Amino acid sequence: MILEAAVKTRKGPDGGAVGSVLPTATHAGVKAGSKDRKAKSALVMEEIANERNLEIAFKNVAANKGAPGPDGKSIEEVRKHLPLMLPQLAKSLLNGTYQPGDIRRVWIPKSGGGQRGLGIPDVIDRIVQQATLQVMQPHYDPAFDGSSHGFRPGKSCHTAIAEAKSYVEAGYEWVVDIDLERFFDTVNHQRLLSTLERKVTDRRIIELINKMLKAQVVMPDGVVVANEEGTPQGGPLSPLLSNIVLDELDAKLRERGHKFVRYADDCNIYVRSEKAGKRVMESTTRFIEGRLRLKVNQAKSAVARTGERHFVGFRLESDLERDQVHVLLSKKSKQKIDDKIRELTPRNWGQSLNSCIKQVNVYLKGWAGFFKICTAEIERTLQALDAHIRRRLRAIQLKHWRRKRTIVRKLIQLGANPKTAWRSIYAGAKSLWKMSHTPVVDRTLRNALWARRGLLSLWNRWKELQPKANAQMLFAFGCA
Repeated sequence: MILEAAVKTRKGPDGGAVGSVLPTATHAGVKAGSKDRKAKSALVMEEIANERNLEIAFKNVAANKGAPGPDGKSIEEVRKHLPLMLPQLAKSLLNGTYQPGDIRRVWIPKSGGGQRGLGIPDVIDRIVQQATLQVMQPHYDPAFDGSSHGFRPGKSCHTAIAEAKSYVEAGYEWVVDIDLERFFDTVNHQRLLSTLERKVTDRRIIELINKMLKAQVVMPDGVVVANEEGTPQGGPLSPLLSNIVLDELDAKLRERGHKFVRYADDCNIYVRSEKAGKRVMESTTRFIEGRLRLKVNQAKSAVARTGERHFVGFRLESDLERDQVHVLLSKKSKQKIDDKIRELTPRNWGQSLNSCIKQVNVYLKGWAGFFKICTAEIERTLQALDAHIRRRLRAIQLKHWRRKRTIVRKLIQLGANPKTAWRSIYAGAKSLWKMSHTPVVDRTLRNALWARRGLLSLWNRWKELQPKANAQMLFAFGCA
């Protein structure tokens, strides 16, 4: 029966990450959640296996809309059998017979090149991980350092940038940018479990997490490999475990009096000079590699001006003349949106232009919501992106009209001067791409036309979001 199989042969979350994107008023150096803490349940297996906790866990897993794990069972398939499955699952957790299934490894491209491995457990294993997270997080998160922003309630990339910006404004214009090499794949299991044992006294929870960590990985070619180290990205519990590991780094940096911001495995330490930065890089690397048994990627780590480095999609550039710090797109983020626009507006688009605009808008709306905290200096970049999107859409429209004669006729219908249209379109051999930026096409398929068709303007959207974004940035660092 599917329920028995689910309990006995689950194999391994969706790709969703745990953590809120709401702002927080936590200052650097203050433990997050030191005020207004929620009531915590006991850190025992009975709380994890509580059927109500498991029901909530399923709802959270379902909301993340993950793909099936190695067993092929979708969220909807599990949902159908949930009332019968949860009691069996709870019983197996309490008596220790629960065995996680394998984890499906998928590779996704990284913005800076290369690939990042994600581990996708079965839906049932994601429920167990989420249920464990819901019980453990209230015990651990309040004790994490306020400068840790990744995958935490009330924290986000925006709160990380708000804190980093405050340091640059205070004169800490050099950054020690530390990149941990394959962090999620190299966490030492025994060291992590020993750290957990300091707070978790219920041995069943330790054994449960050990089983999760040791779950075998099914590679894309079907080969099954043992998992002797690491906390594979993709499971709901992985972000919390990674923060528990790196909390020791945060404590050391705080002890040394450093100004730092960490988002998951991205750690930036802000200093006043290059010389100080090199000294901090050396001492911090010794601690990470010696004490934490992790590896610093020397090729990707650097001591540099903040405007030269990428941090959670942004870069911080000091304007000495105006005594301001600008929040701008990083080079990686600019390249990523350029690539995405090309992907969404291919020259050979075969559907209606409205459907193309609709899918472009979906992406642009989410993108603008994330990068709304950029300062006004992003104006030219956004206007250039808007212009580029419109040109690509013009090229698609010309492609749909196909013949030059049809193009001229359509332009005239839209108000173009007939003589100008004939002369411009038939003047020499022009590709559709070159034709899309001729004066007559620009003027006829003008900005207002695309606005009427519903195309979102990044520049206009950014201006609309500014009041909320500014308030969020102020509140994020407790300045509201």
